[in-house]
Amino acid sequence: MISPVTPYNENDRLRKLHSLEILDTSEDIDYDHITLLASYISKMPVALITLVDKDRQWFKSKVGLTACETTRDSSFCGHAILNPQEILIIPDARKDLRFVDNPLTKLDKPVIFYAGVPLLTKEGLAMGSLCVIDHKPNKLNEQQLSALKNLGKQVERLFELRFLNKELQATKESLITHNDLLKDFAGTVSHDLKMPLANLIITSDILKKKYDTQLDDSGKKYLNYLKKSSLSMSTYITNILAHYESSAYNKSDTHSFQLNDMLEDLVDLLDIKFECEVHLPEENFEIKCNRTALEQIFLNLIGNSLKYNDKEHTVIKINAEEKKNLYQFSIEDNGRGIEKEKVESIFSLFSTIGHLDRNGEKGHGIGLSTVQKLVNTLGGTIKVSSDLGSYTEFIFTIAK
Repeated sequence: MISPVTPYNENDRLRKLHSLEILDTSEDIDYDHITLLASYISKMPVALITLVDKDRQWFKSKVGLTACETTRDSSFCGHAILNPQEILIIPDARKDLRFVDNPLTKLDKPVIFYAGVPLLTKEGLAMGSLCVIDHKPNKLNEQQLSALKNLGKQVERLFELRFLNKELQATKESLITHNDLLKDFAGTVSHDLKMPLANLIITSDILKKKYDTQLDDSGKKYLNYLKKSSLSMSTYITNILAHYESSAYNKSDTHSFQLNDMLEDLVDLLDIKFECEVHLPEENFEIKCNRTALEQIFLNLIGNSLKYNDKEHTVIKINAEEKKNLYQFSIEDNGRGIEKEKVESIFSLFSTIGHLDRNGEKGHGIGLSTVQKLVNTLGGTIKVSSDLGSYTEFIFTIAK
């Protein structure tokens, strides 16, 4: 018997094999289907998907065999990986110098015929083989060999998918960690900045009141500007924090409530001081979802309809429809509308369309990005249509 030699790229090969994290894993039907097909097509009693480790070969999937592994010294697949571009065919192992006196040829059900397709990574490193075995001399025709090679390609694709899934999982975990750090940072910054800003707002009011008779118009104007800027910055920080907290809502944290009851509470909370009509959905049906997240969505959208409306009489129409797997909502206003070239970018963070609100303030470009994140968290989508000078309508869904 001649034991298989060590491939020249053994260190890289083993490193890649271990990074696959597949050794000693449980049975997998995707691999089992391939060995069943290999056995059926080749008409061989044994079919294996093997992985060649440092001192052993381990079977990820097996047909017609009870053992889970063998030593690498006695393995046939250890020889197969030495020429990764070719299928290794042994018509009769008893007549091949490499396998004379091999313990696998002396079993009750010996390995006599062997055909193994090396299983390669995209870098060309051989992880093991897809092989078929018979207990007597045999051969494969061209069609069977071609089918065996194609099945080997399917195993390689399963390996590649496993690598990709591992990379995606690692990326996901990294993003979660960075997102948590970013939210912690946003929370800390918002707290550390909002306290000084609150002091600026209070101080400006105190100065204006205490020194009212000593301040000229310019002095009062500067104090008003200081207070206005501080309030704007405070709102900006609050919106930033809300944006990064929006992904923390749990879709499964659901409650049942009446839609119109919730909307009436929100309209009352907005405390509208100008002429405005808010038309609620005709049907007050029951909804089951994360109420806090849905409230935040409506508060942002209705708030925008109020702030950016240039008509003397504001009209807001809210409609809702219950479908098989989702709820669909729409909010339409008779406001100034959005330019066509700016519609596609309004959900981007910090993107603004440049309009001033009723108080002459410019938006921060955070609210609609937060809305989109909340809608996505609830398993839905959002889109907008608008006609400049006429209307804007947001339509969004959430999953049941």
